[in-house]
Amino acid sequence: MKSFWLCLLMFLALPTMLMAQRKNKKEAEKVTVDPDSSGIVSNKLLPTTSPLLLFDEQSKKEKKKKEKKKEKKNIYYGERTKKGRIRQNLREQVQFTFFNYTTQKQTVDPYVRDIYWYDQRDKMIRSKDFDPSRGVLLHGPFERIIGEITVEKGMYYFGTKHGTWMTFDNRSVLVDKGHYQAGWRKDSRTTYYDGNNKVIEKLTPIEYDLKEGNFYHFYENGQVAVIGEYQYGEKVGLWTEYWDTKNAQAIRKREIQYQEKPFTKNFRPYIRAEWDKEGTLIYRTNIASN
Repeated sequence: MKSFWLCLLMFLALPTMLMAQRKNKKEAEKVTVDPDSSGIVSNKLLPTTSPLLLFDEQSKKEKKKKEKKKEKKNIYYGERTKKGRIRQNLREQVQFTFFNYTTQKQTVDPYVRDIYWYDQRDKMIRSKDFDPSRGVLLHGPFERIIGEITVEKGMYYFGTKHGTWMTFDNRSVLVDKGHYQAGWRKDSRTTYYDGNNKVIEKLTPIEYDLKEGNFYHFYENGQVAVIGEYQYGEKVGLWTEYWDTKNAQAIRKREIQYQEKPFTKNFRPYIRAEWDKEGTLIYRTNIASN
């Protein structure tokens, strides 16, 4: 009799077990979806958000504004800011970081590599992956002090280094001095398709005569063609080429994997993946990047 009721219970439970197995299978399929199956990517790379090249012309305008009227308290580049401070213990010394930030909603330039923001959740300053839901952009004066010595000072413009930045050693000796314009080193090179310097062809980041930062090559219609990164004059990481879709959407054409760190010995760049003009994956290597 017991075996009868046991068989009956198993029979009744069978449909539920089969449904659970199907659900688990579907969830597993979702998890293993190949992120490279489509070459279509975010449209943030289309010309509607072309590089914000302020450079020398904008610098002159800002200088004239400063000469015409005095800056109001906590207002920088026309934007009202708030002050922040971070205190840290470093060995036997105390480090203070003083900064200003803006709560103004601002779309960050996707072409600038380093966007500095204050993570209000973790109480720290970050330079990557700005998340407006948990932090704010640095904007205005910045100063880092160890003990009683200023070791770094400069200005931020909506999360980007702007103007003159200086760093000092523990004896207040100047060890570095850089000039920026909205996140770009002023030494960076820009080439154009036209004689009026309006249609950008290439943006090459330069620091101390070496290529340093994000590189961009554009089609003549303004759509991005190639994106990559330089470190100490060397190509690093993943370089991506894009199809010219006449600004309809951004579709990857090819990805080339370079060394993750500069001056890596015995590393040969290789094609990681390729897509056709519709964004369908046509090739991918099984080589794991170093």
